Amino acid sequence: MPDNRPSADGARVLADLHALRAFGAYKTGVHKPTFSEPHKLSLEWLVQKLPEANLSAAVDGIGNVFGTSAKPGSKLLAGSHLESQNYAGWLDGPLGVVYALEAARVLNIDPSVKGAVEVAAWCDEEGHFGSFLGSRSYVGQVTEAEIDAARDRTSGRTMRDALADMGLAGRPRVGVEPGRHVGYLEAHIEQGDTLESGRLAIGVVTSIVGIWQYRINFAGEQNHAGTTRMAVRKDAGLALAKFCVAIDERFPDTCGPRTVWTTGRITLDPGAPSIIPGGAEMLFQIRDDDPAVIARLEQELRTMADEASTQGPCTVTVEKLRTGAPAMMNPGLQDAIEAASKALAGGRSVRMPSGAGHDAQMLATVMPAAMLFVPSIGGISHHWTENTADADIVTGAEVYVDACRRILGG
Repeated sequence: MPDNRPSADGARVLADLHALRAFGAYKTGVHKPTFSEPHKLSLEWLVQKLPEANLSAAVDGIGNVFGTSAKPGSKLLAGSHLESQNYAGWLDGPLGVVYALEAARVLNIDPSVKGAVEVAAWCDEEGHFGSFLGSRSYVGQVTEAEIDAARDRTSGRTMRDALADMGLAGRPRVGVEPGRHVGYLEAHIEQGDTLESGRLAIGVVTSIVGIWQYRINFAGEQNHAGTTRMAVRKDAGLALAKFCVAIDERFPDTCGPRTVWTTGRITLDPGAPSIIPGGAEMLFQIRDDDPAVIARLEQELRTMADEASTQGPCTVTVEKLRTGAPAMMNPGLQDAIEAASKALAGGRSVRMPSGAGHDAQMLATVMPAAMLFVPSIGGISHHWTENTADADIVTGAEVYVDACRRILGG
């Protein structure tokens, strides 16, 4: 491609990211929960910026921000989210929104581009009120009843109250317009160390893993910790600990090459130092991009529970809480990202799956979708020390804008 075509303005991208970082600043990161004041300020900031890209700005009834174009030709949808995890990083989410804004500013005013980039900031990707509520709403997967039932996981505030406080009560939710967009492109920090350890600049995402969540319960017998002989105890906490170890021993024989599993929370009942736990619960998660692998692991989990119940002294039950289908990224859009990387990042790219969930997996159910990763320092994310080198941010922006140009050019 000719070198004289307009490209990303790295200084402008960095300035935008730091402007968003100021809302809800916490140490070197941010605390910007969904519908908090810092989140509201971030949405207002984006609404004010979108006209710079010849986009009309609007916020819908679930808190999604849309920048739409009247320019003739193909439309590419691009974006990410603006809220954060609690006391977390400054780039997770905003990077993708700023890249989308920058692509729109560069390409929408370029007469050689026969089309436009439209921008979206999806609400609540981080799940304060639910699972991908903004992007799921856009693709038609959220009911009014689900919004009625949604509560902030930290404060308990209802989503209806939060929407009213934002001035969005009664406002209609925007849904996908079939055929309007040639695809969706999202950028994100990797949240892992594959790129950094390989001295690579760009990750071309091939798939986004599905997430399966389980509640595993252990039923024993509560009793006195000082007077109950070890030989007759039915300690649900001990049964849980042994089960965790057994998972790590048995899953490697069944899992895929990139399967991961996590015990994220353990609860003992009643949880007192002088009482043998009569009950225990663990929240357990499996991630992979192959449903067949998950099916094998889930069956193994249930077999282990049956075996443990038969052997005693506690009974074990497995309850599935969440099924998350993986999403495959569009091959043609992947090719566009890789071509842009060859042109602007020396080809220092790799095709790789995403181990984290993203809005792109929801968009992939209604249009071609793709994702671009940039390196994370130390592979750290969901923590206030999350960071990416300025040079990597700028390179990512240049590749992203060029990939958008290529996609709009067919």
